[in-house]
Amino acid sequence: MPTKGLYIYGIVPNFYGPTQFQLLENSGVFAITFQNISAIVSERDSVQIDFLDRESLGYLLVHHQKTIEDLQGKGFNMIIPMKLGTIAGSTDEVIQVLANGHDLIIETLTKIEYLTEIDLVVMWANFTEVLKDISEFPDVTELKDELMKNVASVTKVDQYKMGMLIQEKIDSKNKTIEINLLDTLSSFGNDIKMHEVMNDEMITNSAFLINRNRQEKFEQVIERLDEEYNGKLNFKLVGPLPCYSFYTLEVVTMNPELVEQARKELGIKEKITDNDIKKAYLDKAKLFHPDNSQDNGDSVNFNIIQKAYHTMLDYAAAVRQTDKEETICLTKEKVKENLILVKIKE
Repeated sequence: MPTKGLYIYGIVPNFYGPTQFQLLENSGVFAITFQNISAIVSERDSVQIDFLDRESLGYLLVHHQKTIEDLQGKGFNMIIPMKLGTIAGSTDEVIQVLANGHDLIIETLTKIEYLTEIDLVVMWANFTEVLKDISEFPDVTELKDELMKNVASVTKVDQYKMGMLIQEKIDSKNKTIEINLLDTLSSFGNDIKMHEVMNDEMITNSAFLINRNRQEKFEQVIERLDEEYNGKLNFKLVGPLPCYSFYTLEVVTMNPELVEQARKELGIKEKITDNDIKKAYLDKAKLFHPDNSQDNGDSVNFNIIQKAYHTMLDYAAAVRQTDKEETICLTKEKVKENLILVKIKE
């Protein structure tokens, strides 16, 4: 039987006041408060997101984003989204997340106070015409003519060469237009994030972090670009949105046994500094780096040391959330107190 957990959608500041939070009644979500911030949560069966099938994952994503955007529609403009699938086991665990991440959360809320995200997808209006134009490029027609001289001897390698040449032309054409679009729009954004394009017809899939009071001007520039390209491109704007692409919070829950194992693999003591972690890693890395040895065993050891180093960096970051002392304690008792790291998702 599935266990119940608390699904965390996002974090908001408490300055909205009681009247604003009353809007959450009968909405399926509620607030858990720590000092001047609150997590917006709902009761939900605990799930391992990595084991969800494609359909279930898609449903969860739609539900996750719709809930966050509904909150924005209720007036919670300053909301930091949580990573998809973040579930806490109890109210105390949610409060611990808020407590550990408090400084980062306040810093992030301050950054996004007047900001919003606008997503832009640009596609070719008629991709068939684009392919036709590319087929008439001199080097494409030259290769085509050469292959047509003796169709019977055309090999799979020849077909591959033609496909690669056409792909190169499509990529170049798309990239040239994308750069022009981004150059024109970049002055309106505080930041830009590029997302993966789904196919050759999609020229750009980008997110812009902009001031809310510049949204109208941003949309006017999109309209001007649409006219400039004379209907050859289709522009699709989505937003205003919470700052998904720039400031999504992630909770990393560490395993105390893995922290202890990482400590031993790096050969560090139970009381250390950040510099001690770095020095221990560099000393070990010199011994096992593949450039210094052709031994496969050393490559394996090098990967182990790298993993241990990143585990210790996460632990050190978790400690720094609540403890600003120079020394980091790695006793088993202390490690158990610092297993939750709250960070901005990369």
